[in-house]
Amino acid sequence: MKNHSKQPISSIIKLICFMLLAVFFTASCNKDDDNSLLINNQYLPNYQFDSQNTINTNLPQYNDLKFAGNYVVLPQYGINGVVLFYAGSNQYSAFELSDPNHHLQTCSKLTMEGIIAHCSCDNDENSYEIFNGIGQEGTVGPYTLRRYFVEVNGDIIRVYNN
Repeated sequence: MKNHSKQPISSIIKLICFMLLAVFFTASCNKDDDNSLLINNQYLPNYQFDSQNTINTNLPQYNDLKFAGNYVVLPQYGINGVVLFYAGSNQYSAFELSDPNHHLQTCSKLTMEGIIAHCSCDNDENSYEIFNGIGQEGTVGPYTLRRYFVEVNGDIIRVYNN
Protein backbone atom coordinates (compact mmCIF):
# COMPACT_ATOMS: atom_id res chain seq x y z
CA MET A 1 0.00 0.00 0.00
CA LYS A 2 1.16 3.46 -0.85
CA ASN A 3 1.08 6.21 1.69
CA HIS A 4 -1.04 9.01 0.17
CA SER A 5 -0.82 11.30 3.18
CA LYS A 6 2.44 12.90 1.95
CA GLN A 7 1.00 14.00 -1.40
CA PRO A 8 -1.50 16.55 0.01
CA ILE A 9 1.19 18.01 2.29
CA SER A 10 3.58 18.31 -0.66
CA SER A 11 0.88 20.08 -2.69
CA ILE A 12 0.16 22.46 0.18
CA ILE A 13 3.87 23.28 0.53
CA LYS A 14 4.14 23.97 -3.21
CA LEU A 15 1.06 26.20 -3.08
CA ILE A 16 2.45 28.14 -0.10
CA CYS A 17 5.81 28.58 -1.86
CA PHE A 18 4.05 29.79 -5.02
CA MET A 19 1.96 32.26 -3.03
CA LEU A 20 5.02 33.59 -1.19
CA LEU A 21 6.88 34.09 -4.46
CA ALA A 22 3.87 35.86 -5.96
CA VAL A 23 3.65 38.19 -2.94
CA PHE A 24 7.41 38.85 -3.11
CA PHE A 25 7.35 39.76 -6.81
CA THR A 26 4.27 41.93 -6.39
CA ALA A 27 5.76 43.74 -3.40
CA SER A 28 9.08 44.30 -5.20
CA CYS A 29 7.35 46.19 -8.01
CA ASN A 30 7.30 49.88 -7.23
CA LYS A 31 4.62 52.08 -8.80
CA ASP A 32 7.31 54.70 -9.32
CA ASP A 33 9.26 52.24 -11.47
CA ASP A 34 6.42 52.23 -14.00
CA ASN A 35 6.41 56.02 -14.14
CA SER A 36 10.17 56.62 -14.08
CA LEU A 37 10.48 56.70 -17.86
CA LEU A 38 7.54 59.09 -18.11
CA ILE A 39 8.76 61.42 -15.38
CA ASN A 40 12.44 61.34 -16.39
CA ASN A 41 11.91 61.84 -20.11
CA GLN A 42 14.92 63.78 -21.36
CA TYR A 43 12.95 65.32 -24.23
CA LEU A 44 9.89 66.72 -22.46
CA PRO A 45 9.99 69.32 -19.68
CA ASN A 46 7.57 68.75 -16.83
CA TYR A 47 5.14 71.65 -17.26
CA GLN A 48 2.54 72.09 -14.57
CA PHE A 49 -1.05 73.07 -15.38
CA ASP A 50 -4.58 72.59 -14.08
CA SER A 51 -7.74 72.97 -16.16
CA GLN A 52 -9.76 73.25 -12.92
CA ASN A 53 -13.47 73.33 -13.84
CA THR A 54 -13.21 74.72 -17.39
CA ILE A 55 -13.95 71.43 -19.19
CA ASN A 56 -17.71 71.03 -18.93
CA THR A 57 -19.24 68.36 -21.19
CA ASN A 58 -22.47 70.41 -21.35
CA LEU A 59 -20.61 73.08 -23.34
CA PRO A 60 -20.67 72.61 -27.13
CA GLN A 61 -16.87 72.46 -27.51
CA TYR A 62 -16.65 69.52 -25.06
CA ASN A 63 -19.96 67.78 -25.83
CA ASP A 64 -18.21 65.01 -27.86
CA LEU A 65 -16.73 63.78 -24.57
CA LYS A 66 -20.15 62.40 -23.62
CA PHE A 67 -19.78 59.69 -26.28
CA ALA A 68 -17.29 56.82 -26.12
CA GLY A 69 -14.49 56.85 -28.67
CA ASN A 70 -14.35 60.65 -28.98
CA TYR A 71 -11.65 63.10 -28.00
CA VAL A 72 -10.99 66.81 -27.80
CA VAL A 73 -7.70 68.63 -28.19
CA LEU A 74 -6.93 71.16 -25.46
CA PRO A 75 -4.29 73.43 -27.05
CA GLN A 76 -4.01 75.72 -24.01
CA TYR A 77 -2.55 73.02 -21.73
CA GLY A 78 0.69 71.05 -21.65
CA ILE A 79 3.63 71.71 -23.95
CA ASN A 80 2.01 71.39 -27.39
CA GLY A 81 -1.51 70.73 -26.18
CA VAL A 82 -3.30 67.84 -24.55
CA VAL A 83 -5.62 65.28 -26.09
CA LEU A 84 -8.47 64.16 -23.80
CA PHE A 85 -10.02 60.84 -24.86
CA TYR A 86 -13.24 59.25 -23.59
CA ALA A 87 -13.21 55.44 -23.68
CA GLY A 88 -16.68 55.04 -22.13
CA SER A 89 -17.84 54.03 -18.65
CA ASN A 90 -16.46 57.25 -17.16
CA GLN A 91 -12.90 56.31 -18.30
CA TYR A 92 -10.88 59.23 -19.65
CA SER A 93 -7.24 59.48 -20.62
CA ALA A 94 -5.22 62.64 -21.26
CA PHE A 95 -1.87 62.77 -23.06
CA GLU A 96 0.68 65.36 -24.09
CA LEU A 97 0.66 66.11 -27.83
CA SER A 98 4.47 66.19 -28.11
CA ASP A 99 6.39 63.18 -29.40
CA PRO A 100 8.08 61.82 -26.26
CA ASN A 101 10.96 60.40 -28.33
CA HIS A 102 12.16 63.71 -29.86
CA HIS A 103 13.67 66.94 -28.67
CA LEU A 104 11.04 69.65 -28.87
CA GLN A 105 10.84 71.00 -32.38
CA THR A 106 8.13 72.01 -34.82
CA CYS A 107 7.77 68.52 -36.30
CA SER A 108 7.51 66.80 -32.90
CA LYS A 109 4.09 68.34 -32.27
CA LEU A 110 1.66 65.45 -32.72
CA THR A 111 -1.37 65.69 -34.99
CA MET A 112 -4.52 63.64 -34.57
CA GLU A 113 -5.94 61.20 -37.11
CA GLY A 114 -8.73 59.15 -35.56
CA ILE A 115 -7.41 57.82 -32.25
CA ILE A 116 -3.78 57.93 -33.42
CA ALA A 117 -1.41 60.83 -32.74
CA HIS A 118 1.25 61.21 -35.45
CA CYS A 119 4.66 62.85 -35.44
CA SER A 120 5.66 64.67 -38.64
CA CYS A 121 9.43 64.46 -38.25
CA ASP A 122 11.07 63.09 -41.42
CA ASN A 123 13.39 60.57 -39.82
CA ASP A 124 10.74 58.29 -38.31
CA GLU A 125 7.14 57.18 -38.39
CA ASN A 126 6.29 57.66 -34.73
CA SER A 127 2.61 57.37 -33.89
CA TYR A 128 0.78 56.68 -30.65
CA GLU A 129 -2.65 55.44 -29.63
CA ILE A 130 -4.45 57.98 -27.43
CA PHE A 131 -6.33 55.30 -25.51
CA ASN A 132 -3.19 54.02 -23.77
CA GLY A 133 -0.29 56.17 -25.03
CA ILE A 134 1.64 53.24 -26.49
CA GLY A 135 3.61 53.68 -29.70
CA GLN A 136 2.35 51.97 -32.84
CA GLU A 137 4.41 49.61 -34.98
CA GLY A 138 7.34 51.52 -36.49
CA THR A 139 7.63 53.97 -33.58
CA VAL A 140 11.26 54.55 -32.61
CA GLY A 141 12.25 55.29 -29.00
CA PRO A 142 11.62 53.97 -25.48
CA TYR A 143 8.97 56.46 -24.33
CA THR A 144 5.19 56.28 -24.40
CA LEU A 145 3.05 59.42 -24.49
CA ARG A 146 3.20 61.52 -21.34
CA ARG A 147 0.00 60.83 -19.42
CA TYR A 148 -1.72 63.55 -17.43
CA PHE A 149 -4.11 63.18 -14.50
CA VAL A 150 -7.86 63.23 -15.11
CA GLU A 151 -10.54 63.76 -12.48
CA VAL A 152 -14.27 63.55 -13.26
CA ASN A 153 -16.97 65.17 -11.16
CA GLY A 154 -20.33 64.90 -12.92
CA ASP A 155 -20.11 66.89 -16.15
CA ILE A 156 -16.85 68.61 -15.12
CA ILE A 157 -13.53 67.06 -16.17
CA ARG A 158 -10.31 68.28 -14.64
CA VAL A 159 -7.01 67.60 -16.43
CA TYR A 160 -3.84 68.48 -14.56
CA ASN A 161 -0.14 67.87 -14.01
CA ASN A 162 0.90 69.28 -10.64
